[in-house]
Amino acid sequence: MSMALSRSQIPPNLPGLPVRLEDRADVDEAAAAPEVASTEAAEFDPCSIDAVDPREWQVPPHCVPIHANVTTYDWSRLARATQFDIIMMDPAWQLATANPTRGVALGYSQLTDRDIQALPIPSLQTNGFLFVWVINAKVQFTMDLFEQWGYTLVDEIVWVKMTVNRRMAKSHGFYLQHAKEVCLVGRKGEDPAGTTRSVGSDVLFSERRGQSQKPEEIYELAEALVPNGRYLEIFGRKNNLRNYWVTVGNEVTGQGLPTEDLDAIQAHGRIPGAVYGRSN
Repeated sequence: MSMALSRSQIPPNLPGLPVRLEDRADVDEAAAAPEVASTEAAEFDPCSIDAVDPREWQVPPHCVPIHANVTTYDWSRLARATQFDIIMMDPAWQLATANPTRGVALGYSQLTDRDIQALPIPSLQTNGFLFVWVINAKVQFTMDLFEQWGYTLVDEIVWVKMTVNRRMAKSHGFYLQHAKEVCLVGRKGEDPAGTTRSVGSDVLFSERRGQSQKPEEIYELAEALVPNGRYLEIFGRKNNLRNYWVTVGNEVTGQGLPTEDLDAIQAHGRIPGAVYGRSN
């Protein structure tokens, strides 16, 4: 049985508990203006899953969370086990200045362009689509990264953020207030088997939720594009866990950092690859 999950592969009685793939036997800066990180530095939202006691939060029963640092995780094991039809990334982009969010706490560490570039994305996908959330300062870098990794830019998705009153949710910006996020879509090789074209829309109108939390519609769109496919999300958090998706990140359990990060902090005082603001 493959490590990646699809609806046809999930037994109906799979317990709703966090599962590590490893535990399954079968299984530099180019911006002229300051930027808010890939996911806007939103104010703390008490309605967000980030505010929920982990003991009261139910993990989706058919998801596969991998609690790991993406810069040190052994991706080769995952690549040997399966190839993914859809890969989604919301990179923790390094910001152009030390205080680009006007004092609003980001709540997560950032990675350098070099660290993101070093991710072995091509090894995880033979044919398929790569969704990457970008900030303005990283659009050209991401397009160059697509070319380096062997992807062709095929689409762009815009998420217009809305309030509960269905008004645009504006946030920090240097010249203009920002009310949207952009996701670039690249394709590698051929369309995966079962790919459906002309699905959904390239503009999503959805409520802004917790920090770093993307709209449900982006996952629904990906699943409609390649139904019953193999889905992977990188840089995921506990609020990103979704049935039939493999999610890799250092916050997917909501119970602290992975062991390797804690060991690194104790030994060296920092997490491998992590930076905060502009590097020295």
